[in-house]
Amino acid sequence: MRGKQKRSLVIGVLLVILAVGGYFVYQVIEQKKELAESQKQVTRFVETLTSQKFSTMTSLLNESAVKKAGYTKKEVEEKYQNIYNGIGVSKVTAKNQSVKKTEKHTYDFQYVLTFSTDLGKVKDIAYKGTIQKTEGIYQINWKPSLIFPGMEGQDKVAITTDYATRGEILDRNKQGLAVNQELNQLGVIPGKLGTGDERTTNIQAIATQFNLTPDAIQASLNQSWVTDETFVPLTILYDGVPSTLPTGTTVQQVSGRYYPLGEAAAQLIGYVGDVNAEDIKKDSNLVSGETIGRSGLEMTYDDKLRGTDGGSLTITDKNGKEKSVLLKREKKDGETITLTIDANAQKLAYENLGGQKGATVVTMPTTGDLLALASSPSFNPNKMANGISTAEYQSYANNEGKPFISRFTTRYAPGSTFKMITGAIGIDAGTLDPNESLAISGLKWQKDNSWGSYKVTRVKETDQVNLYDGLIYSDNIYFAQQTLKMGEDKFREGLNKFIFGEKLDLPLSMEPAQISNKDHFSTEVLLADTGYGQGQLLISPIQQATMYSVFANEGTLVYPKLLLNQETKKKENVVSANAVNNIGLDLRAYVTDPTAFGYSLNALGIDIAAKTGTAEVKQSQDDTSGTENSFLLTYDYANHNYLTLNMFEGSTEDWTAIKHVDSLLTYLNDTYK
Repeated sequence: MRGKQKRSLVIGVLLVILAVGGYFVYQVIEQKKELAESQKQVTRFVETLTSQKFSTMTSLLNESAVKKAGYTKKEVEEKYQNIYNGIGVSKVTAKNQSVKKTEKHTYDFQYVLTFSTDLGKVKDIAYKGTIQKTEGIYQINWKPSLIFPGMEGQDKVAITTDYATRGEILDRNKQGLAVNQELNQLGVIPGKLGTGDERTTNIQAIATQFNLTPDAIQASLNQSWVTDETFVPLTILYDGVPSTLPTGTTVQQVSGRYYPLGEAAAQLIGYVGDVNAEDIKKDSNLVSGETIGRSGLEMTYDDKLRGTDGGSLTITDKNGKEKSVLLKREKKDGETITLTIDANAQKLAYENLGGQKGATVVTMPTTGDLLALASSPSFNPNKMANGISTAEYQSYANNEGKPFISRFTTRYAPGSTFKMITGAIGIDAGTLDPNESLAISGLKWQKDNSWGSYKVTRVKETDQVNLYDGLIYSDNIYFAQQTLKMGEDKFREGLNKFIFGEKLDLPLSMEPAQISNKDHFSTEVLLADTGYGQGQLLISPIQQATMYSVFANEGTLVYPKLLLNQETKKKENVVSANAVNNIGLDLRAYVTDPTAFGYSLNALGIDIAAKTGTAEVKQSQDDTSGTENSFLLTYDYANHNYLTLNMFEGSTEDWTAIKHVDSLLTYLNDTYK
């Protein structure tokens, strides 16, 4: 009996132990399940922050906690949305997320957020809160400190911005090329326009006086934010405010970007515009309402010019009183960029182009300073920056003269100006004797019948032609024969000492200069044509001016530069001083010899050397519909202080490079002695 009782007691004890152990195991399993569930919910909550999908947040929040904080779930969603949008929160990342039990069905959690704002990056903000089980579901005990630590009640988040001033672009003499100044903005007060026929008449009067269209004015008036008392901007008045303004209009002062040279430097300097959604998509650091460079140097140097806005990100109470600072940044104004450009030379160079298709490059050949880079026709950068109508923009876009392109960076066959380089290479190769005359008869020539119908032509018939004659009369046949005599290997060897195939260190988009489409001349005809500046040569006006700098530097090539503080870069011994001296004398004679093609320049009374050039643009030698591009090189013969390269595309008798340069050369001679 006792044995049975003892066994029963042991079994009972074992059952108790098993029951207790089973309960303990059950508790452990349940705690793990609850921990996993709470972690899962916290993760979901953090994901709503990183993805900014606040509409999915409300189901994760404990309604009692939200109510205790003084909000509804909808108000919490809206508060997050308003704050995040208001300060420009983006790129939210989370780390160091953890959940720890504190009491039954309640856990503490914490995590760290980093994100970008309109003011800058906010790093490693530590958050903490609690999550508890309510009606079988773990929910966040939400409070305002989960928006930003330290927030409570109806606190707000405020961002104040101290906008950076955009840096200006100046010329070598500190004259403004892109400046910030107060502008006169014309606008209308809709309620003062009247109604019916009176309103229509007043709108038409405004359109007529300020070169606008009634439709454009009406479109401005139809914007959703416009009221009868609103000032509705229409255009900037660059020529001052008229003494009499049409009914309904008024003028306000606004800060804006202004380009003093207007069309004269438009392709070079460019213009700015307001940041749009597409800009922000490309660069999240940009903010709506900012200004960004749209073209030219304004775009190239935008990062330097734009600077960095400052300001502060603060938590305030409901009355706007500051409680704490989350982020503070000092503004950094944009840099001032000083160019080598001479604003006066730039303006004259543009005016001399007369609205025709052309370009002018002016350099200081001994330093590489670019004094002028003009392209025509052009556009008004002030209108592009401060408001241009659709009609005005389309007039530019549809202009066959293509005013938006920079012709000073566009490559062309250089024509006869290139004969100087061929001559110098020939002298250095030992194949061209400046004093030796070639017997040439007629105005057309070909080596032999293998050239088929193709013949090299010249414009002046001279029986005996030496280098002097070949240059002052611009004899294509002479240079074709000298190039063939030199041969491809020696010719290319000389050409390769220049800048063919090189990318110049300039903040301008420009394809490298080209000798030919392939690395060899496919025919003798192509070799001959290249010798007098045709063939497949492609050289921009800037590149031409750079190559021709050897004649102002005893054979040293000086690279161009556009920033005033940039060091001068040189390439020595491109051609010999002997070749330069021989050709330089002939180029001076091109101006002083009464029979030379450049003699008209002699009337200026300036000590310059020069060479004109004409390059044919046509499909074949027999093509009568082709056009000609006209070039003129000049440089200060005595002191080598300036060099110009003028070009007219599709030139006519009245618009050749040599006929539209007088005022520019006079200015350069007076200024750079």
